[in-house]
Amino acid sequence: MIESSLKQLSAALAARQVSAVELAGEFLQRARQHNGELNAFITLDEQKTLAEAHDADVRRADGTAGPLTGIPVAHKDIFCQEGWLTTCGSKMLGNFVSPYSAHVIEQCRAAGLVTLGRTNMDEFAMGSSNENSFFGPVKNPWDKQAVPGGSSGGSAVAVAARLAPIATGTDTGGSIRQPAAFCGVTGIKPTYGVVSRFGMIAYASSLDQGGPFGKSAEDCALLLNVMAGFDTRDATSLQREREDYTRDLERPLAGLRVGLPREYFADGLASDVAAAIDAAIAEYKKLGAQIVEISLPNTRLAIPSYYVIAPAEASSNLSRFDGVRYGHRAADFDGLNGMYEQSRAEGFGWEVKRRILTGTYVLSHGYYDAYYLQAQKIRRIIANDFQAAFRDCDVIAGPVAPTTAWNLAEKADDPVAMYLADIYTLGVNLAGLPGMSVPVGFAANGRPVGLQLIGNYFDEARLLNVAHRFQQATDWHLRAPAL
Repeated sequence: MIESSLKQLSAALAARQVSAVELAGEFLQRARQHNGELNAFITLDEQKTLAEAHDADVRRADGTAGPLTGIPVAHKDIFCQEGWLTTCGSKMLGNFVSPYSAHVIEQCRAAGLVTLGRTNMDEFAMGSSNENSFFGPVKNPWDKQAVPGGSSGGSAVAVAARLAPIATGTDTGGSIRQPAAFCGVTGIKPTYGVVSRFGMIAYASSLDQGGPFGKSAEDCALLLNVMAGFDTRDATSLQREREDYTRDLERPLAGLRVGLPREYFADGLASDVAAAIDAAIAEYKKLGAQIVEISLPNTRLAIPSYYVIAPAEASSNLSRFDGVRYGHRAADFDGLNGMYEQSRAEGFGWEVKRRILTGTYVLSHGYYDAYYLQAQKIRRIIANDFQAAFRDCDVIAGPVAPTTAWNLAEKADDPVAMYLADIYTLGVNLAGLPGMSVPVGFAANGRPVGLQLIGNYFDEARLLNVAHRFQQATDWHLRAPAL
């Protein structure tokens, strides 16, 4: 069962070949067996999981089940979930049991999906390696000396290691696409506003977006059907008619214009990553796609723009964690200000503190115009670059990251080097576009390589079609690490 697609699992549940309780039990057993070495889950609660699975079996029996009822899903520990420990990978929320559920969790429960557990992540989603978690680093199942990518590394590892068939994640600057690439799975970040942020603990509100992980594009499309939807509690949620993201999966690619940004293939791209990307592009030519060269001239400005805007929003969003209402409170302090200072000093890790301080600085008097306002202007220029490119192509393709996964602790003392690894992903978030990662091979070191596909606004169905047709012609997405 662990290698089955969502359609195959759904068919098995419908035919009574397996019950939801049995299916959940199989994945729970595998998660318990391997989580000690991979650290993909922060929380596993067998009693809660099996209770949800029992409810799914009842729905299957009384005819009220949906297509995904009874299928297990792992949730990134950034989504509030009623009755579950919701830590966001931080000591600050190490004892926080959420009293309510995020919209994404509500949608999954309504569809009958069964929560397997809560996956590990970079603290408050700040990081590119999943080494910033208070609960320890996540290990890449393809090479346990390597990082899995971040911040949604736990979700990517859970799917790659077959600890869960699907998982939820969030993407602020590449945090679905990069771990998907590093772990050899498929992941998609939808257009900003397609998935509600209600109950998703905020890092950078104008950039954060939830999305799915799966072994294949088809699995991601089925989970995105559940996750997407308008929510009145999120002011940035888009009121649109519901889409079926599986509707175009089988559409032929003949005549599709695939744009290759020359800036994505310049100095800095590792040769073995480039070779895997080139092979994938050659496959698309066989499938009938037309390859065109395009330019995204301000790609290099994405990093400075992002690392002004995101920390600025983080400094505001994380001010609520003060030791007063919930979360960590210091045991020893002197006065109210002392409680704030000591609680935040103890509760936040170094990367979170770095970004809070950076964000506070760029928003301060005398620096707002010089940094924050300029970064927002650059953001508009980057978005305009993408719109100009889409006049010449239908989708944009290129690498997700300049290299494959690096070794644990290799960049721990050099945050700038870590930030530079996001060069190809940040622009998509700044522009609010949909983007995804598709497995396309392995580098010389045996670590996975992902192809990034970028679409225009609300073009998720086309991206999933482009990925699906490639996966019908190749088997990279079916490869699993030996555990």
